Amino acid sequence: MEKINFHTHTTFCDGKNTAEEMVLAAIEKGFSVLGFSGHSMFPFAGKWHIAPNELTSYTKEINRLKEKYSDRIKIFCGFECDYYPSLTCPDKEFYKELEPDYLIGSVHYIAKDKMHYAVDSFTERVKRGLDIIYKGDGKQAVIDYFEAQMEMLRYGTFDVLGHPDLIRKRNAELNIFNPEGSWYKDLLNDFAKAVAKAGVISEINTGGKARGCTDDFYPSDYLLELFYKNGVPVCINSDAHNSELLDFGFEEALNLVHKTGYKELVYPCIGSVKI
Repeated sequence: MEKINFHTHTTFCDGKNTAEEMVLAAIEKGFSVLGFSGHSMFPFAGKWHIAPNELTSYTKEINRLKEKYSDRIKIFCGFECDYYPSLTCPDKEFYKELEPDYLIGSVHYIAKDKMHYAVDSFTERVKRGLDIIYKGDGKQAVIDYFEAQMEMLRYGTFDVLGHPDLIRKRNAELNIFNPEGSWYKDLLNDFAKAVAKAGVISEINTGGKARGCTDDFYPSDYLLELFYKNGVPVCINSDAHNSELLDFGFEEALNLVHKTGYKELVYPCIGSVKI
């Protein structure tokens, strides 16, 4: 398998390694392509996003590395863009001035009753938000999460859908919802159709398992099957926040892709890769 990763974080946001350290690790691990996807809530920022005044420094550094290592690896500069209603959206026109090669669209927060529910956070914070904002109603939190993603698909313009069922991250610990419920499977079916209609790539994100939060990848096997049935193209990404995990789970993810029925992976900037 050709090693390719388009979901990579660095010290510009919440990663543990510099961009150049990630490039050198990728070369050592045999990657042919590395895409950087710094967290962005442009023109705003949370504590783990690239600060607005650092966005130009980020793109300049990635482009410097792109040229420096051009004979050893292909490098692309992108952003993992948050969707948060009325504040920010992964939109290519909106990010045009930064000249990214690609955008990943992700939902990390749910806007609810003038508050926000952090989907991707420590277990204690997720539980606190569930108790305070949703009064313990996990089903409604899940419904709101997927509605936010479907809004992002309608209003945004981006290339890759990030960790499409991230809401599962703390479910094993907190029992937020029953993934075998008929209502949930119906919701996933509607969501898969919306992803297909939007024409974006869904990543198979190995990061949840790499960090010990889940026993499988995003999306779940069931959602991946729905993506396949609806013709949604997929790619494999590690969502790596440190160099050691750049290729975590790639072989397992590839086997899962084959088992599901896919014959190729599809990436921004480079297109389809036969598998």
